[in-house]
Amino acid sequence: QVQLRESGGGLVQPGDSLRLSCVASGGEFAWTLMAWFRQVPGKEREFVAGITWSGARTDYGDSVKGRFTVDRDVMKNIMTLQMNALQPEDTAIYYCAHKRDFKFTTEPQDFDYWGQGTQVTVSS
Repeated sequence: QVQLRESGGGLVQPGDSLRLSCVASGGEFAWTLMAWFRQVPGKEREFVAGITWSGARTDYGDSVKGRFTVDRDVMKNIMTLQMNALQPEDTAIYYCAHKRDFKFTTEPQDFDYWGQGTQVTVSS
């Protein structure tokens, strides 16, 4: 059973940076897809960034392009999200997600496993 555990969230000011981590365990991760989504109350879960475990492909949501960077450490089974120039509209719960194959998608319903989420709040 795949388990995902996010960490690194917190309260920051506009313009600050945060680095989120997702530790993956309990499965095989080669040839799979990992992603970050975020959600605020009353809204749908939004794709933030995705990366194939091989690292061959990454993709970003339009609202974070140029500010966020997704990466993974295959030796430690960790996916990270470096978030720079944070804005209040980035405030959300951030979720790590895993898809059992590497066919790229940005739709949350296509992912098989989810973490519990970590809160990111950007406020002055």
